[in-house]
Amino acid sequence: MGSIDTPTITENGSTQLQAAAPSGGDHNPPASANGAQVEVSPEPEATKKRRSSMLPLEVGTRVMCRWRDGKYHPVKVIERRKMPYAVPYDYEYYVHYTEFNRRLDEWVKLEQLDLDSVETVVDEKVEDKVTSLKMTRHQKRKIDETHVEVGHEELDAASLREHEEFTKVKNIATIELGRYEIETWYFSPFPPEYNDSLKLYFCEFCLNFMKRKEQLQRHMRKCDLKHPPGDEIYRSGTLSMFEVDGKKNKVYGQNLCYLAKLFLDHKTLYYDVDLFLFYVLCECDDRGCHMVGYFSKEKHSEESYNLACILTLPPYQRKGYGKFLIAFSYELSKKEGKVGTPERPLSDLGLLSYRGYWTRVLLDILKKHKGNISIKELSDMTAIKAEDILTTLQSLELIQYRKGQHVICADPKVLDRHLKAAGRGGLEVDVSKLIWTPYKEQS
Repeated sequence: MGSIDTPTITENGSTQLQAAAPSGGDHNPPASANGAQVEVSPEPEATKKRRSSMLPLEVGTRVMCRWRDGKYHPVKVIERRKMPYAVPYDYEYYVHYTEFNRRLDEWVKLEQLDLDSVETVVDEKVEDKVTSLKMTRHQKRKIDETHVEVGHEELDAASLREHEEFTKVKNIATIELGRYEIETWYFSPFPPEYNDSLKLYFCEFCLNFMKRKEQLQRHMRKCDLKHPPGDEIYRSGTLSMFEVDGKKNKVYGQNLCYLAKLFLDHKTLYYDVDLFLFYVLCECDDRGCHMVGYFSKEKHSEESYNLACILTLPPYQRKGYGKFLIAFSYELSKKEGKVGTPERPLSDLGLLSYRGYWTRVLLDILKKHKGNISIKELSDMTAIKAEDILTTLQSLELIQYRKGQHVICADPKVLDRHLKAAGRGGLEVDVSKLIWTPYKEQS
């Protein structure tokens, strides 16, 4: 992420390089009206001494940093490391952009930092309390959907701090998967022998990972797989879905978790994959079936969870695949004859995705249905849990409480307005192409 060129995030979540701002940032020598360079007076000795007294910057320091957009943004120094064969104070700093999600944390050089903006290190507990008072949860979400933090609501303060300390520095910068090189977003606890690897090379079919390109090339000559291990349970056009049993394909399941953790800021990485089924969505061509994303679910969930974890890989984002995966999880619930709900807690962005899905499905039914319909009937038709239906309709102000019961108020114009706001529904699941037996019925 810390390359000299400036990646631009495109619609599908992949990156496109463009020229970065000049290395001098805003501190280039000014030009006169006729274009000639104006001579800048040398920096006063007192200023030089004051700056050198700050260095190296302490972990926890707040300072302005020039980002890939050429502008300065507030950051917090998370970690530092001395440059090899460097002069004193020549350090790189791992910084967190306080306006943005942790996925944009990166190593930066000293010249990207504006030392005139350095703030003294403050006590983190006091600082966190002040920050939370300054910015409400709603305001944080308004910054940008790419800046949304994944929820850790189930953690107490001590556990959350321990999690953040352990995962604070991204260990793998990029991965190669198939024809894509992908910048990672978060820390993933790969085995210790990969600690010195900034880039990993994944086999896109079996998900084994290696340190060097030559290793991957040798592996690809031997690897027999052209699709995820497991049963193909859905094919429509070029899209296929494979069900992978974590107990039967333990190494694949663990590798998938390592890979997914690079793009998910969840506290838990499931090493015991025996208890899970993985549903891997692929785009297929004459070279094989290439993973687009996946969701996992517990084989047996007492809480009626029909989805534990969901990920669309960055190159395939904003193409409707995430919505497809959510819809697919509910089609499996219908086949099971159960209602389902995603595992909690949901991230803010996850809640937005689900609320959009629930809104579209429920309002489509309400538009077509003549006469009264109950929440129980909606749940039976959609496999959406009654509580999720209730909170969705309440958020749309379509529920009233009359004579001791909830009543759905479905004015057609209001429904159309809400449907328009919910956006497109993504790719449709063709249920006639789903050939699947629920796990409990498998021999």
